[in-house]
Amino acid sequence: MGQRTLLYDLHLALGAKTVDFGGWDMPLHYGSQVEEHHQVRSDCGVFDVSHMTVIDVDGSDATAWLQRLLANDVARLDDTGKALYSPLLQAQGGVIDDLIVYRTEYGYRLVTNAATRAKVLDWLQLQRDGFAVDFKARPDLAILAIQGPHAREKVAALLSPARASLIRELRPFEGVAEGDWFIARTGYTGEDGLEIMLPGEQAVAFFNDLVGAGIAPSGLGARDTLRLEAGMNLYGQDIDEAHTPLTSNLGWSIAWEPAERDFIGRAGLLAEIEHGVQEKLVGLVLEERGVLRAHQVVRVAGIGEGEITSGSFSPTLSKSIALARVPMATGDRAEVEIRGKWYPVRVVKPTFVRHGKILI
Repeated sequence: MGQRTLLYDLHLALGAKTVDFGGWDMPLHYGSQVEEHHQVRSDCGVFDVSHMTVIDVDGSDATAWLQRLLANDVARLDDTGKALYSPLLQAQGGVIDDLIVYRTEYGYRLVTNAATRAKVLDWLQLQRDGFAVDFKARPDLAILAIQGPHAREKVAALLSPARASLIRELRPFEGVAEGDWFIARTGYTGEDGLEIMLPGEQAVAFFNDLVGAGIAPSGLGARDTLRLEAGMNLYGQDIDEAHTPLTSNLGWSIAWEPAERDFIGRAGLLAEIEHGVQEKLVGLVLEERGVLRAHQVVRVAGIGEGEITSGSFSPTLSKSIALARVPMATGDRAEVEIRGKWYPVRVVKPTFVRHGKILI
């Protein structure tokens, strides 16, 4: 038996099929993964993501510490509530984890992945020496992600006028504290929406309110196909300690300026650039019948081979898509080996669908 969120019994009551994810028993779907996927793209759905790790950071050196730890620069968060995405790197530039960091009234709030909880907390502790900083994991909080084009208006209709007003005023990649809730306009689906962190004891009642308002309970299966269509990396598949942001379509998340900011991994990334980045992360589209899966071999004629990191049937496109790490010189065509046969695939930018729009 894995770890369970406070909503586990409610998930079962709603008909969820559960699966192990990073040591947690989590809902895979509540009947139809494809229907949940379409519901989020066209209306909205709610996901229990309370397995993720919330870490609050404060102290007089909190900013300097995070500027050392993160590839992106928290100095860009020039106002309370602003958020940014960043890889957390080891010295050679490999990715320990990827996370969202919010500027708060007291310091910062990090939201990291579930399966990396222990190693991230150990890494933060290891890098703490010499800094006046404190950090604390917050297992007392639940996280509900309400995602889709109608998510904000449907959630606002359930809340107090004060909270509803805050939700309507939130800009993308902003969060706001209201009482013991933290409401952010962020997500992992490629749609607009909210991620709400609230005391665990309030989570069941709020989840029931959301479902009662017609917001579809949605599982990790739909979350995975939604994030894949959006071209969002999954830690442990598309990014890991063996690969850097430069080979993972995450170069945009590295803040190289100011040049004197010596973040962990900077030297490793510069060495990779000096020697020439050898691989890139691309999107693949299978025009024929079949399903692209992680670890299938990608062959690029006259250039070399790569590997699919994530692949699935795309409910929005009605065809199979994938993210793949391939040689840098790869053009717009390749082949994938499926059950001993080679199938042609189209190579595209690794973003297939965003905000309901097909981009390929």
